[in-house]
Amino acid sequence: MQAILRKLGIEAVNPGGFGGEWIGSGDKLTSVSPIDGKPLAEVKQVTEAEYERIAARAHEAFLKWRSVPAPVRGETVRRLGNALREVKADLGALVTLEMGKILVEGEGEVQEMIDICDFATGLSRQLYGLTIQSERPGHRMFEQWHPLGVVGVISAFNFPVAVWSWNSALAAVCGDATLWKPSSLTPLTAIACTKIAERVCRDTGADPAIFSLAIGRGSTIGERLLHDRRLPLISATGSCAMGYRVGAIVGERLGRTILELGGNNAIIVTPDADLKLAIPAILFGAVGTAGQRCTSTRRILVHESVREQLVQKLVSAYKQVRIGNPMEKSTLMGPLVEPKAVEDMMKAVVRVKEEGGKVLCGGEKLSGDKYPGGCYVTPCIAEARNDFRIVQEETFAPILYIISYKTFEEALALHNGVPQGLSSAVFTRNLLEAEEFLSCRGSDCGIANVNIGTSGAEIGGAFGGEKETGGGRESGSDSWKTYMRRQTNTVNYSTALPLAQGIKFEL
Repeated sequence: MQAILRKLGIEAVNPGGFGGEWIGSGDKLTSVSPIDGKPLAEVKQVTEAEYERIAARAHEAFLKWRSVPAPVRGETVRRLGNALREVKADLGALVTLEMGKILVEGEGEVQEMIDICDFATGLSRQLYGLTIQSERPGHRMFEQWHPLGVVGVISAFNFPVAVWSWNSALAAVCGDATLWKPSSLTPLTAIACTKIAERVCRDTGADPAIFSLAIGRGSTIGERLLHDRRLPLISATGSCAMGYRVGAIVGERLGRTILELGGNNAIIVTPDADLKLAIPAILFGAVGTAGQRCTSTRRILVHESVREQLVQKLVSAYKQVRIGNPMEKSTLMGPLVEPKAVEDMMKAVVRVKEEGGKVLCGGEKLSGDKYPGGCYVTPCIAEARNDFRIVQEETFAPILYIISYKTFEEALALHNGVPQGLSSAVFTRNLLEAEEFLSCRGSDCGIANVNIGTSGAEIGGAFGGEKETGGGRESGSDSWKTYMRRQTNTVNYSTALPLAQGIKFEL
């Protein structure tokens, strides 16, 4: 563990702020590993005065960075991707140590960072506008996109590095700076990433403050960031409750937001489903990252004719899940992120029973020498109804609700009958059902899949959801436009001045 921390520049005590230089003199924050409950290192959080210094430097860096040609900005991002390649194993292991996801998922998250850097590098030569036909003779009308400013990035514990890269890589090629406030549960991964970005910027001659960092309490540093008018865009990943607050505060100052909030993702399993595909997709979607993904599978809507067969196979598969230390390659599910997450899961299991549901397997807290730290559980499958209050909420834990349906129309109504709208899937070999699921009458989610699960979105597609999930889009497609400001331009290359709408104005 100590060797991994040293390689990534993590000391016993670390300053928690960066704006061209490392600062931090506030209260100490201890990063504790959910693997065994032991401390990893300490971070000196930034004070409000230090936040001010960091934000000012980030804005100063933006004013210079916006004038750098986009392909040159892309070169810095390309080198960032290469630097991440060199530390993929170590940074992935730190993700595992600090957050608890298994090693292959930790390294997979770093690979997402590498992939988005590649994507953004290519994008740096394609920040295109449009030429539009003018109604006035001798005029050319077009649109172009300009850098926006400093982007505030608020990330959650479950993807402690990937979400930052989705935002910072795109923002950087668009000419923006970023100011990152990570989760207080995963500060060390944020420091490690910022140090990597700092080294790259110094090598390329870019101002390192384009990748700024402020680790601190949400009640102080978080609030300062949300109210800061120097940050025209806030990209926030977290719970729906957090999103309501972010949206209200930033909206009050007419700022922009990218909100990536909770999911209550369902898979419809039809009579025509290939269960050899559906079972592993459900298992990974519900148990991967110990159910702590916003795209985790929460609900299975299964046709009554195949319900018994599906449940039998799922319960058998769940009993084969190897739970334990995520640093061991044989482990399939590690711990939840902290003891409070375990408490929340246990309360949810109780509520399912109180509302009339039935636990089919799992849902227990694990203890003993094999499970130190108090964060290990068995993944749970529960029989439930869609209208249970607990089912309508998102419990960030490995709880899977089994809900039966009779008609495909009913399945779609159940699917859409929750406040969230992030990811969704249907397993069917019936073309009509598949196409209806993808139609305007089908899934109301931002992501809709056929014969693959809800978890594991690719960076090439815009990521995000609808309804209480917030409506934001990150990563691929044309999501880069959110990080820029659009400008419409008209050039008169004639010797006359025709006015719009045929108005005559003569002196």
